[in-house]
Amino acid sequence: MMNIATIGTGSIVDAILSAINELEDVTCTAMYSRKRETAQELAGKYGVSTIYTDLDSLFVDVNVDLVYIASPNSMHYEQAYQALQHGKHVVCEKPFTSTLQEAESLIALAKEKNLLLFEAISNIHLPNIKVIQEQLPKLGPIRLIQCNYSQYSRKYNDLLAGQTPNVFNPQFSGGALMDINIYNLHLVMNLFGSPNAVSYTANQHANGIDTSGVMVLKYPEFIAECVGAKDSSSMNFVLIQGEKGYLQVVGGANGCREIKLQIGNEPAEEYNAQTKSNWLYYEWETFRDIHASGDHKRCYELLEHSQSVMSVLMSARKDAGIVFAADQR
Repeated sequence: MMNIATIGTGSIVDAILSAINELEDVTCTAMYSRKRETAQELAGKYGVSTIYTDLDSLFVDVNVDLVYIASPNSMHYEQAYQALQHGKHVVCEKPFTSTLQEAESLIALAKEKNLLLFEAISNIHLPNIKVIQEQLPKLGPIRLIQCNYSQYSRKYNDLLAGQTPNVFNPQFSGGALMDINIYNLHLVMNLFGSPNAVSYTANQHANGIDTSGVMVLKYPEFIAECVGAKDSSSMNFVLIQGEKGYLQVVGGANGCREIKLQIGNEPAEEYNAQTKSNWLYYEWETFRDIHASGDHKRCYELLEHSQSVMSVLMSARKDAGIVFAADQR
């Protein structure tokens, strides 16, 4: 059995708890919120028995095996570090950390204490990712990749009204790159590894945060373009173009809902290996299985991927001149 506690009470926590409800041998036993009343409805919905308003009390709860962190981006590092120090396994919501230095610090601590540490990035665990990997050779040499994941944020209206929501605040490590374009980046790097060069051109608010932007990844034989926006919407998609044909990920990099393959003039082929409507199920299935088997090797492989992604995110932010408060620590 894997007993988890959550930090945060937002919509993503609701979706995660819904997903783990479908899994055997995983249960949520505790929840943290700064205000008890904020967590009460969610705790009641999923039968969570304990609500903490003090983080230290959660970290010393002997009934908690793993802490899931879904707080604002800038808090990920400190809370994950504390959880690991208290001997808890950790799943940290994307983006893993604010900086590469923070990621490296957490990974080193997890290994030192022989604990499991994961980034909660759902798309790399989806069955349709394996379908893409299997179909890629049919495309021949890859030449271009186009990704667009854009979703108009209701918080953007608050930004336009003069407020500074966390997701658009450099103090909280926000912005379109970290919040939404990261799905495109994880997908491309999961399939093809780290690029040789990175550039990022962004639409930026007066406070310096990116509300949308275009990241270009240069590989030896092809170019990948990753577009992410929180200030506008789009038809979301991934398109991988090879010399023999193309592969389309319908709906974009987030859910990878369906795969369409077109090779030359042959009839198009369609694939979908996903049976769960809540695709967060698959990442938590992975975390559960690694925890149950004590497969630290697989955990470290995933951490190496997260570390590489964070390195590219740092390069992209530097290219666009996006500075977080965490960069000064």
